[in-house]
Amino acid sequence: QVQLVESEGGLVQAGGSLRLSCAASGRAFGSYAIGWFRQAPGKEREFVVGISRSGGITTYADAVKGRFTISRDNAKNTVYLQMNSLKPEDTAVYYCAASYSDSVGMGLNYDYWGQGTQVTVSS
Repeated sequence: QVQLVESEGGLVQAGGSLRLSCAASGRAFGSYAIGWFRQAPGKEREFVVGISRSGGITTYADAVKGRFTISRDNAKNTVYLQMNSLKPEDTAVYYCAASYSDSVGMGLNYDYWGQGTQVTVSS
């Protein structure tokens, strides 16, 4: 079993940057693909970015390509989401999730979820 804890989000001005982290407990963190999702008020949860077990493969939603970067440090059981050039439409609760899969992306079965962290981007 894996427990995921996201770092605190925050309030940032448009154009600014923020880095989120997702810390995992439990063994075999390197056996899990990780995804970041977000949910804005009144909207469905959407996939943002995913990273493979080794970190060698990443996939991004079109809305964040070129602005967000995902990385992972399996020795520290942590995944990072660097968010640059933030826009008001990035405002949402961000969740990290883990899938016991050798693939990556939005189509995986994500078994474990963090509690979510609020990111607010002001215009």
